[in-house]
Amino acid sequence: MTEGALIEGLRSGDEHVFETLVRTYGGRLLSVARRMLNNEEDARDAVQDAFINAFRARATFKGEAKISTWLHSIVVNTSLMKLRTRKRKAEEPIESYLPRFLPDGHHTQQYASWAEPVDVALGRKATAERVRSAIETLPETYRTVVLLRDIEGFTTAETAEIVKTTPNAVKIRLHRGRLALRTLIAPHLAGAAT
Repeated sequence: MTEGALIEGLRSGDEHVFETLVRTYGGRLLSVARRMLNNEEDARDAVQDAFINAFRARATFKGEAKISTWLHSIVVNTSLMKLRTRKRKAEEPIESYLPRFLPDGHHTQQYASWAEPVDVALGRKATAERVRSAIETLPETYRTVVLLRDIEGFTTAETAEIVKTTPNAVKIRLHRGRLALRTLIAPHLAGAAT
């Protein structure tokens, strides 16, 4: 079914089209919610709530964005609301995770260069677990952007649409989030330089 047919069917309330949307995008939406919420039951609830919200808001969908982007936006916002209702502590600044520099511009802590390419290192199960753990440590605004861009593969423009910000803000958050991740996982990948 084409994107145009899906949009028309969605707007008209066609149940078969809505079932197609659930089958087509449900797994990917659940994956995003799982990564954001770190809880299977909450993730399933978030996806269900997102689809209910999408169905209720179907008449307002203009088709300016892809349906997948629109649905991801709804599930991200639903997941963020669930996180906020957990009464989490205030988001800590990302600065504590970023590399530190000496007055001369060198890093305060030197690490040996990674012995293998990052993509090979990330393929290992233990490393992948550390990376997932490090991503979970990031402040919410950076974690969301890293998940959408680097894990889910959305473009900068799509990510900006989903999190309701500018593409430039996404680029900045992504850059700072990646820097923080590198700082968090570098000691595990290469060991501290002697």
